[in-house]
Amino acid sequence: MPVSASILAASAALQSDLVALRRALHARPEAGFALPHTQRAVLSAMASLDLEATSGPHDFTSIVAVLRGARPGPSVLLRADMDALRVTEETGLPFSSQTPGLMHACGHDLHTAALVGAAKLLSAHRDEIAGSVVFMFEPGEEAGGGAQRLIEEGVLSDVEAAYGIHVLPGQSGVFTTRPGSVMAGASSLTVRVLGRSGHGSRPHQAVDPVPAAAQIISALHTYVTRRFPVFDPVVLSVTKMQASEIINAIPDEATLGATIRALSAESVDILARELPSLADGIASAFGCRAETEFRSVYPVTTNDPKAAAHALTVLGDLFGTERVVPLEHPVMASESFSAVLNEVPGAFIFLGTTPDGIDPDAAEMNHSPRAVFDDSVLGDQAAALAALALSHVRRP
Repeated sequence: MPVSASILAASAALQSDLVALRRALHARPEAGFALPHTQRAVLSAMASLDLEATSGPHDFTSIVAVLRGARPGPSVLLRADMDALRVTEETGLPFSSQTPGLMHACGHDLHTAALVGAAKLLSAHRDEIAGSVVFMFEPGEEAGGGAQRLIEEGVLSDVEAAYGIHVLPGQSGVFTTRPGSVMAGASSLTVRVLGRSGHGSRPHQAVDPVPAAAQIISALHTYVTRRFPVFDPVVLSVTKMQASEIINAIPDEATLGATIRALSAESVDILARELPSLADGIASAFGCRAETEFRSVYPVTTNDPKAAAHALTVLGDLFGTERVVPLEHPVMASESFSAVLNEVPGAFIFLGTTPDGIDPDAAEMNHSPRAVFDDSVLGDQAAALAALALSHVRRP
């Protein structure tokens, strides 16, 4: 039996187990870097496999498991993120979150289950592997990213290629990616506008920071449309605004926060340099002062062009070209896997998971409390990861 047919047959046999694992993780989500239940569940699911597994400590519950092939050769890394979001679930699913205020709203439960499946599939092909496969289970992707810490701990030692798959709304079972920029870099902006408090009835005796903050918000949204070309877009959204605790008092300060997405390092450099000046200039015009913090969270996720083309070919051969579609434009969300792709060539791939009966174009996006994912793709997701790894390390 050809290896592709063997992988697909084996992944179909794993499907029910992977769905059960995914739904158990979904019902008991954990957020941040400390995911003890998730770590135990993953280790238990892989306990029968002959892997060299290293578990992170209680405050950073990573798992790095290595499958050593029968012969020496290159190493390839496959990655899944494990953490949930601080979102209250509203899906009404029978396996909905049992933890108030937490939900697997981004599909990381599918990523984790699929990578467990890939480990099982590849373990069955150990004798054909010349090299190693590294399975990287990352905590805290939503909390600033565990990938960088794992890199600093040496997870990429001798790794020559890396792949990850992320679920998104879209036709279920269809894979897509592109060369170059595939996801935006993320930055955050916090501005404290400092004035002088007073009674709401006598604003002339105070220095009101609220009008200054309002003008800064308006200017920020205008700034990005006038400063950056449409072919190198920047998306800025002010998502947080805080001022007085009571309605009849002018506060000493008003604070706003924004998330910023950009597709080039050059744009990030401009933002870091110019946004503080913009905020301070407007605050000064109102007699206030601005304290600004600009922080780069994730770099742009950049696919190696050859690796992206290779991934499309491998997946097209495995599933048929009708299920593999080149991605036309980058996605303006951001990813900690960007840190991995800054160090080694590889590709980040999207997989459509909109359930039957829902229009993919109208489906709730990741991070929504009503986001739902079709976990019937899990066997194919595991097979895709396994096939990508074998394309680098298989020696018949």
